[in-house]
Amino acid sequence: MSLPATTHLHIEREASVLHVTLNRPEARNAFNTAMLDDVVRLFQAIRDDRTIRTVLMRGAGGFFSAGADLKEVAQTRASDNKREAMLQFNRRFGALVRQVESAPQAVVMVVEGAALGGGFGLACVSDIAIIHADTKMGMPETRRGLPPAQIAPFVVNRIGLTAARKIAVCGDMFDGAEAVRLGVGQYLARSDADLEQHLDDVLQRIRRSAPGALAATKAIMQRVGKIDMDQLLDEAAEAFTDCALGEEGAEGTQAFIDKRPPAWEQQ
Repeated sequence: MSLPATTHLHIEREASVLHVTLNRPEARNAFNTAMLDDVVRLFQAIRDDRTIRTVLMRGAGGFFSAGADLKEVAQTRASDNKREAMLQFNRRFGALVRQVESAPQAVVMVVEGAALGGGFGLACVSDIAIIHADTKMGMPETRRGLPPAQIAPFVVNRIGLTAARKIAVCGDMFDGAEAVRLGVGQYLARSDADLEQHLDDVLQRIRRSAPGALAATKAIMQRVGKIDMDQLLDEAAEAFTDCALGEEGAEGTQAFIDKRPPAWEQQ
């Protein structure tokens, strides 16, 4: 599968891991329209590729992302068709976050430097986030006269309404330790070496999961609370049956019986 050409992403493939780096370091990796489109197109392109089992996202220059590019927001405000253009720009970010959230691959984010606004929202849809202790995080949009419109629902889903309200209403910013305490991330790195050790460990553990079973599991969990529970359990039973009767299920159960690693661990 060929990956799409991008303007502001650096992409490298290493076996089953796709390394994706937000690459606008001069703007602290803030999202302009071009970078929004880059991420959306990339996740669309890899959606059905089970040879990519993990997407690892981080930011160039030791900085995750400052969120929306406020310079582009100001330019849009001065445009002739400013209302429609502003609506499209803002809604496009929500589409990006949904695209990342619904990816069938494991999505791992390494969060350093700062993850503010949209960058914070993006971290909230990772499967696993490894956060450096010195990282500055939060939703300062209200301090800029803006609501965190497209990320607020995802932040609420991640850390709960009470904590999300406090952060949004006060425009609070906090460090990596608080972010892990809130549940934004699962691993706190107190040094660069610690961060890389956590990352190596996480990638090794993800490799043990079959790609089809991982995709089915994520799809089931993302439907919780969105449809009737009996309907969800019916759909989950179909997914289980498909996996159990497929190649992965046969290989996984036989590997367990044989007391050996399944084939996908070597890929």
